[in-house]
Amino acid sequence: MEQNSYCPYCGKNLYHYPNNKPIADFYCNSCNEDFELKSKHNKLGLKIVDGAYNTMLKRLSSNNNPHFFFMSYQNNEVKDLILVPKHFFTKNLIEKRKPLANNARRSGWIGCNILLSQIPNSGKIFYIKDKHIIDTKEVLYSFQKNLFLKDQNSNLKGWLLDIMKCIDKIQKSIFNLNDIYKFEKELQIKHPNNNFIKDKIRQQLQYLRDKGYLEFKGHGKYHFKDNFNPQDKNI
Repeated sequence: MEQNSYCPYCGKNLYHYPNNKPIADFYCNSCNEDFELKSKHNKLGLKIVDGAYNTMLKRLSSNNNPHFFFMSYQNNEVKDLILVPKHFFTKNLIEKRKPLANNARRSGWIGCNILLSQIPNSGKIFYIKDKHIIDTKEVLYSFQKNLFLKDQNSNLKGWLLDIMKCIDKIQKSIFNLNDIYKFEKELQIKHPNNNFIKDKIRQQLQYLRDKGYLEFKGHGKYHFKDNFNPQDKNI
């Protein structure tokens, strides 16, 4: 990682912290951002085993919460390397595991899983995909287009991430309101205290439009702007 990876903010090298540092594994000397690496043999799957449940929840609300790299490898070769920016993490992505049994060395200890399956596609930024190295400019673009999530409060962020996940499920670059209204019941279960789900859906779509994540095409149609332009001078 230290020799081949880079910071998604600035594209500069990452540096390795001393071993057993509790906060993170790597850092950017330019941006002062921290990164943690989780590795898994074969496929990453739907969830990643992490450490203590309560510790993870505290980290999510801290100022030094790291971004996460998830790497899968096979036969001493990296298969996939994904960055999940810290602003995509909410407590709903952390699954509480059962306490360790009474006869275990750490009896009663409670671990957690990170639910990769619940993260929108936009929050899973590939550095390497199926052993193919992704162009640095494309990685930086994918990271920068979602920075609007960074300063959102947890409630608003939860709604935005839920809507982004619904857009993924539609699997169309251009969709209409009826396409996303189909998730009304699912969103009602996630947000039982909200009695105006369709109004909230339109509000979040307008916000995503204002932030450049979506483009409004008129007549209730939206375009999911996921096209990387290597000639973009802002990258």
